[in-house]
Amino acid sequence: MAAAAVRYLRADRGRGTATEPVVEALPRPDLRCVGEDERAPVDQAEFRRVLGNFATGLTVITAPAAEKSEPPAGFACQSFASLSLDPPLVAFMVGRTSTTWPRIARAGVFCVNVLGALQGELCRRFAVSGADKFAGVSYDPALATGSPRLTGAPAWIDCTIHAVHTGGDHLIVVGRVEALGTADETDAPTNAPLLFHRGRFGGFVQASSARRSDQPAPGQPT
Repeated sequence: MAAAAVRYLRADRGRGTATEPVVEALPRPDLRCVGEDERAPVDQAEFRRVLGNFATGLTVITAPAAEKSEPPAGFACQSFASLSLDPPLVAFMVGRTSTTWPRIARAGVFCVNVLGALQGELCRRFAVSGADKFAGVSYDPALATGSPRLTGAPAWIDCTIHAVHTGGDHLIVVGRVEALGTADETDAPTNAPLLFHRGRFGGFVQASSARRSDQPAPGQPT
């Protein structure tokens, strides 16, 4: 395994060429948490089952082509979160065996496309490895980095890579936000989020709408 490290980018934006990547893409790991004669502390299937109860939003992380001969890069990601307000930072997690991550690392920038409730098929497209993910997909360049900004996404966050941490069989990628925005707030069907829970896509219903009329609102005495 590569040594655990935090890799910071230099401030100058001119760094990074086809032979000198902006961020080093760590080699694929041969990881083992326990010895050959030890029992794993947590069964992986049980780990997935229990953690699947935590509902998340869904995003597509995109980056412009690092070389003219390449298409843009992108993958579906549910492990995304805001991290810091000052400076404005976000983070996403990506498997160290990902074939898309090295291309994003070479670009040194990325755009987080927050997916809406009607974009399940788009999410599935970007979850497939090795396919031409951008074929027939409408997008325009994000304002600061030129990363693909997918048409119809309720929100987008345009970033430069700020740091990369190792985290077991994943990488924790920290991005500094350079620009961001949302779709038209009046477009309710588009702005509703796409959610992922127990291996299935779902939607969002406000608690007040789902509560029976005879139930008190949260915080009210019973």
